[in-house]
Amino acid sequence: MSTTSNEVIVRFDNATFDFGPNKHILDEVDFSMRRGMKMTLMGQNGAGKSTIFKMIMGELSTKYGKIHVDKTLTIAIARQVMTPEDKVMTVRDFFATQLGERPYNLDGLIGQVLATVHLVAPLDRVVSSFSGGQQARLLLAGALIREPDLLLLDEPTNNLDQAGIEHLTEFLTEYPKSVLVISHDADFLNAFTDGVYYLDVHTHKVEQYLGNYHTVVEEISKRIERENMKNARLMKEAQANKEQAEVFAHKGGKLRLVAKKMREKAEELEESVVDVRREDRTIRAFDIPVQEGIGGEILRLDSVAIIRNYERTDVPYEVSVRRGRHVLLEGPNGIGKSTLLESIVNGTAAGMHLAPGVKVGYYRQDFSNLDFDKSVRDVLIEACQDQLPEQDLRSRAAWFLITGEIMKTQVGHLSEGQKALVSFARLMFMEPGLLILDEPTNHVNFRHIPIIAEALDRYEGAMILVSHVQEFVWQIRIDDYVDLGDIAEKRL
Repeated sequence: MSTTSNEVIVRFDNATFDFGPNKHILDEVDFSMRRGMKMTLMGQNGAGKSTIFKMIMGELSTKYGKIHVDKTLTIAIARQVMTPEDKVMTVRDFFATQLGERPYNLDGLIGQVLATVHLVAPLDRVVSSFSGGQQARLLLAGALIREPDLLLLDEPTNNLDQAGIEHLTEFLTEYPKSVLVISHDADFLNAFTDGVYYLDVHTHKVEQYLGNYHTVVEEISKRIERENMKNARLMKEAQANKEQAEVFAHKGGKLRLVAKKMREKAEELEESVVDVRREDRTIRAFDIPVQEGIGGEILRLDSVAIIRNYERTDVPYEVSVRRGRHVLLEGPNGIGKSTLLESIVNGTAAGMHLAPGVKVGYYRQDFSNLDFDKSVRDVLIEACQDQLPEQDLRSRAAWFLITGEIMKTQVGHLSEGQKALVSFARLMFMEPGLLILDEPTNHVNFRHIPIIAEALDRYEGAMILVSHVQEFVWQIRIDDYVDLGDIAEKRL
C-alpha cells in the first residue's frame, strides 16, 4: 500500500452537478484525497465516475459547491478508449499531444514510458493500427510521460491480457505518487489500493471507505443490513403508535390528547428512518435467441491471419464452427484476434466460408459498430426481427437497465458501461445465427457479468469469443480452442 501524507490534494466541498433536470450526478458531495493515496472510484454504470474525473481535470465545473485541487499538482488521465482524433495520429504525434509540446528528447521519453508499459511500438505507426490491448498500453504511457502527481486511470485493465495486467499491477504498486482508478477488477484493486470512494447512483453521494477492496464491500453490506434492521424496528414502532392512537382517539376525553401525541411520535419515528443506499441493480436474466432455420456448419476458415512485429501473415489452419459450438479465440495482445473477428464480420477473412443467410451478431469492444448519432430506441428497433409493440420494446430494454430516459438518449452520449448493455440488448433483439464477441466484459459492472455469462453459456447458435477474463470464460461452455499464439509458434 502507498505511504500518504496529511496534505489534501483534492477536495470536493458540497459539490453538486447535473446534466439537466433528470440527469443528476452529484448532490452536495464531500470527500477528499491526500497526497500519496491510491484509491478506487466505484459505482454503477452511468453513475458518473468518469464525470468526476473530468471535474478533477477542470473540464467540468460544479453547479453548486466547490472542488479544490492543489494548484501545484500535475494531473494526467488514461481514459478508457482512444478518441477518433488520437487514432489517426502516429505514435510520436500522440505523445507530443499528451505533453502539449515536442521536446528535443521526445523519442527518448517515449522509449522510456513504452518500456514501462512493456510495449514495442514503432513511432511512425498510426495508433489505429494497434490492437485494443496495445492501445490501452499507449493510453497509460501517454499519461505516464507527464510524470503526474495524480494519475487518473479509467478501467485500465480493459483489453489487457494477463501479462499486461500483471505489468500494470506491479507498476502501480511501486508508483510513488497518487492514483485514482475506476475499475471493477477486485484482484487488481486489492494489489495496490488503500480504499474506495463509492458513488451511489441513487443518492448521488460519495461514500468513503479505507481498507482492502473486499473488506470495503463487506463493510458496505453490513452497514446496509444494520440500517435495514433499524428501519424495520422504527417502522414497526411507528405502526404500533398509529394503531394505539386510533384506539385512544375513539375513547374521547383526555385520551384524544394522548392519541395526538402518539401520532406525533409515529411521525418522528418515520422521519428517523435512514435513507439506506439501495443495492446496485443487476440486469435481468436473458437469452439470445438463435436464428431459425440454420444448422450444421455455420462458418469455416481455411486459414487464419497472424500479426507478428506488425506484419500480417495468413497461415493455413482450418477452423470449423457448427451450430451449438462455442469457440474461444486466444492469444497475446497484438497477435491479431480482433483483426480476425472483424474480417469475419466484414466477410473479408481469407479462406472464409459462411453458410448462406446466416445473421452475424457482433459485440465490438469499442462499440464502433453502433451508430453513435442515433437514439438507443432507434438502434434497438433496427435490431428487432419482428415489429414489437412499443410497450414490449421498452419492457425488454428495461431488463438491461435501459430506462425511458436512456431510450431517448443518443448512443454517443452514454457511458461506456451503458453502451455495453445496449450492445447486449441489441444482440438479444437481433437473434443471430453466429455470435462474435470481442472482450464483452469490458466496461461492464461486475454484478452483471455472471448473468451475461449464463446467457452466453445457454446460446444455441455458433459462437466465437475473445476474452482475457478467465473468471468469465470459466462460466461459459467452451467446445473448441483456437490459440493464435500457439499457431504462430508452430507454423511461423
